[in-house]
Amino acid sequence: MATMTQSIRRSAIGLGMFAVITGGTIAITQALTEDRITEQAARAEAKALFEIIPESAHNNDLLKDTVVLPASNRLAIDGPVTAWIARQDGQPVGMIMPAVAPDGYSGTIKLLVGIDLKGTVLGVRVISHRETPGLGDRIETRKSDWVKDFEGRSLGNPAPREWNVKKNGGAFDQFTGATITPRAVVKAVQKTLIYFRKNKQIIRAQLNKTPSELGPAITPGDLIEQSLNVEQP
Repeated sequence: MATMTQSIRRSAIGLGMFAVITGGTIAITQALTEDRITEQAARAEAKALFEIIPESAHNNDLLKDTVVLPASNRLAIDGPVTAWIARQDGQPVGMIMPAVAPDGYSGTIKLLVGIDLKGTVLGVRVISHRETPGLGDRIETRKSDWVKDFEGRSLGNPAPREWNVKKNGGAFDQFTGATITPRAVVKAVQKTLIYFRKNKQIIRAQLNKTPSELGPAITPGDLIEQSLNVEQP
């Protein structure tokens, strides 16, 4: 009986030590990789910014020229909206806003939407998603050009009721075997344009401020770090 008790005790101690070591290893690994993940995500977001508004279309420091806009449930973002501003010789020529499609097939889809001062889409890029490989992931530019169909679109092009996929009577293609993902992105872009229209006066006032009047810039890394710490609705 004593031998069995000792054996159980040794097993319990061994399991406890294993749990402590495993937990410590996981914590250390997470600490070592968290900064790297944030940095890689920030680089991907910065790359997307220059794909939407290339450097040839502006001559300011796009990564550092940011404004803070009013919060809105329409964008499915928690709190005020930080947007990047593109300027040519000091004059604003466009902006890039973050947006979230909360109703993707596998969860939220995070986007960047570029808009000029007339409310026309300059470009859209997906920066984060968990959609099905081979189906929903065609929202990525490395998988297809589908997302480029938003370029030149506006709230009047197409008509409001046509901001949907063709399967639902809209103007945008869906993917074979995947309708939910593209439909979610289309709706998110439309809501971003509606946000721009409803807040046009505030946005124009912010855009016309000089960078020195706008306060400290928020970098892509700052936004990525915030998004990692805030659960999207």
